[in-house]
Amino acid sequence: MAPQVDHLLYYLLAVATFFTLLIFVAIFYFAIRYRRRSEKELPHAVHTGMALEIVWSVIPFGLTMIMFTWGADLYFRGSRPPDNALQIYVVGKQWMWKLQHMEGRREINELHVPLGRPVKLTMTSEDVIHSFFVPDFRMKQDVVPGRYSTLWFQPTKAGKYHLFCAEYCGTNHSRMIGWIYVMEPQDYQTWVSGGSGGGSLADAGGKLFESLACANCHHPDGSGRCPTLVGLFGRNVLLSTGHVVKADEAYIRESILQPNAKVVAGYQPIMPTFQGLVTEEGVVQLIEYVRSLNPKPVGAEGSGQMPALTPGVVPGSQRPRVGTAGPAPKER
Repeated sequence: MAPQVDHLLYYLLAVATFFTLLIFVAIFYFAIRYRRRSEKELPHAVHTGMALEIVWSVIPFGLTMIMFTWGADLYFRGSRPPDNALQIYVVGKQWMWKLQHMEGRREINELHVPLGRPVKLTMTSEDVIHSFFVPDFRMKQDVVPGRYSTLWFQPTKAGKYHLFCAEYCGTNHSRMIGWIYVMEPQDYQTWVSGGSGGGSLADAGGKLFESLACANCHHPDGSGRCPTLVGLFGRNVLLSTGHVVKADEAYIRESILQPNAKVVAGYQPIMPTFQGLVTEEGVVQLIEYVRSLNPKPVGAEGSGQMPALTPGVVPGSQRPRVGTAGPAPKER
């Protein structure tokens, strides 16, 4: 979207330059044309026509409305990533960018992406406010602790592009820089498949899920003390307050770190918090594990079996709620 952003900028500059020159010329002209020529000369009232009043009100209004509609269109298109976008998680930390691919590859201050493919970044911070800024892509988004922000782009030219933090974040803020590598699709596939072999992000989340004893209460058939997570991601969840929320990344993250903030109707607030026990990268892995438990599209399931938390158990239809009601974490 860089060309569209540039065109809007050129329009704003053209309007600002035109009216700046017009106002300066008018000031000098009126200062000379209507100067006081003698001590006895007194100013007199001048009644202009209604047409002139309308013209100098309507024209600026029309120009500003063009700015508004043009800018709003770019904003909404830039805030809605395509459904087929490549998902990448970004965690900002003093003073580095940590990035995780769905296939399991992890990077620090570097991001490899394929040419021509939309890329969606889901970002958060471990400590203070950062800002993900790529000047060549004309994109910048604040990265705020405690919440997720999203950004997407579609690279159109292979190459190496600067990545900066555009929000002062501490003494080494100026060193929080990196690179984005836009690669040909076949080269990207070779790169992403050449990882450490530790499995995908969802696989890492599944291991963390088991190590935290989450499966003790989240049974896939809904018979546990907490609801099943199978099919949860993206669904609407009815809360004990009567409100309905969507089970997206932000909801799952909050349910892991602040489980009593939104309690699902029909369940007790018995899940302990994992605040301070699970890192932001761990939260991301758990989110992707929950996402992986959704039923696959028809015709793409192979054996026809859904992912399950416990082998051999058929998922039930209980109302979902993310979280864990396993043993409370020990104090440290």
